Amino acid sequence: MMHCPYCKSAAHTKSSRYMSEQVKERYHQCTNLDCSCTFKTNESITKVITAPPQPEKIPVPSPEPARERQTLGRYGYAFRQIH
Repeated sequence: MMHCPYCKSAAHTKSSRYMSEQVKERYHQCTNLDCSCTFKTNESITKVITAPPQPEKIPVPSPEPARERQTLGRYGYAFRQIH
């Protein structure tokens, strides 16, 4: 709630619109019928005190490198191990 800049009575918000993601423009009207001042204000975010927790980023596994093609001897790898 805002107070009227002239008579200091309560003023109701009649309409509002966003000027940017962090600034809102509001139109107010004084509730004192003898005054009935209409004025506008700007509401803005000046500082974030506590931000919400951010979700954990799950690491994306990198693709495995392509394996080199192995050529076996005539009798295969096991044959060479025995002898």
